[in-house]
Amino acid sequence: MEAPSLEQVRDTVDAIYRTESRRVFASLVKLLRDFDLAEEALHEAFASAVEQWVRDGIPSNPRAWLVSAGRFKAIDVLRRRSRLDSMLHEVASRLEETAANNAALQGLDIEDHRLRLIFTCCHPALAHSTQVALTLREVCGLTTDEIASAFLTVPATVAQRIVRGKSKIRDAGIPYEVPGVADLHERLESVLSVIYLVFNEGYSASSGDSLTRADLSEESIRLCRLLWELLPDPEVMGLLALMLLQESRREARMSPTGDLILLEEQDRSRWNHVQIEEGKRLVAQAFASRQFGAYTIQAAIAAIHADANTAAETDWEQIVGLYDLLMRAMPSPVIELNRSVAVAMSRGYEAGLELIESILHRGDLAEYHLAHAARADLCRRLGRTDDARKSFEAALALTKQEPERRFLEKRLRELS
Repeated sequence: MEAPSLEQVRDTVDAIYRTESRRVFASLVKLLRDFDLAEEALHEAFASAVEQWVRDGIPSNPRAWLVSAGRFKAIDVLRRRSRLDSMLHEVASRLEETAANNAALQGLDIEDHRLRLIFTCCHPALAHSTQVALTLREVCGLTTDEIASAFLTVPATVAQRIVRGKSKIRDAGIPYEVPGVADLHERLESVLSVIYLVFNEGYSASSGDSLTRADLSEESIRLCRLLWELLPDPEVMGLLALMLLQESRREARMSPTGDLILLEEQDRSRWNHVQIEEGKRLVAQAFASRQFGAYTIQAAIAAIHADANTAAETDWEQIVGLYDLLMRAMPSPVIELNRSVAVAMSRGYEAGLELIESILHRGDLAEYHLAHAARADLCRRLGRTDDARKSFEAALALTKQEPERRFLEKRLRELS
């Protein structure tokens, strides 16, 4: 067989890096138990691949070759750091340990170490903000600058969170493993929460000039697919369905100038019907398991919106019923607010407004701009112009996102 050219090898290595680098990294983290050492070994292994594959040919299993090369590169790094005596035996012995762990976890259908890395980054001993930063950096491969941009903070803050998280994992001896059955449910909830938090920041940015961040939404969906592939669970399925159904509206949520378009005013022909159909199938499968939770219920609500050809055809009463179920599964003021809007659309604006005003009177959502915006919209529909103006102004004072600011300013001009 003719030896591959340098250009062919470089193209192959680039392609493998895009698709496999985080998988190789996760395996190295499991083996070395050191994030920074694994990162250094990863890059040295890929650099070595270009040189050796030109000479020896591309291996039949490039990922396994890279993990093995990375292990030996790590030993070289340790030798250069003069720490070989204290760590070499431990690193070398982990090959057998890794093989034993893989065999023990075959029943979970886990085909690599990425799931362990996800659960490690989302360990409950870490602060939630650290969980998010570590997951985006180590599992998703986003840069520190990209993470800082997504969450509107400075790269130094993100870097500090990542460093603290790595130190906590190392010093506390947090294991690189999927938790046992007794702890799995609690840990899985944390992982799903982080994934959905990242998705929400991509679907509707908390502040800034852009309404959405497609890269974050897409990364969240990719990560959830990975989790579903490695650990099938009805709520993983439900979250994936929810994100697909919400993401299907992306193109219709903004005007060509980047202005916000509300759900009832969107051109539904612009919705992504491939994502809708997949999301609806996943909702049905999750419900059929009879082990679903809050994400699946929210996905079912999104599916009802997707089933309506027009806003007027939306089955709001069924949505109210699902919100009743959701309130029992995951009670929160925001869920209560969303239910109140559904009540307004189903049973009359006055009924919904009374519920929203009760929430605001309690003070639960006093600083939440969407609560004031919802009250303002119902007052507008009821012809209570002065009340609508006051609530729109309150929402405007609280919002940090430029497209939402323009939308609220437009509503205020319309009242005048």
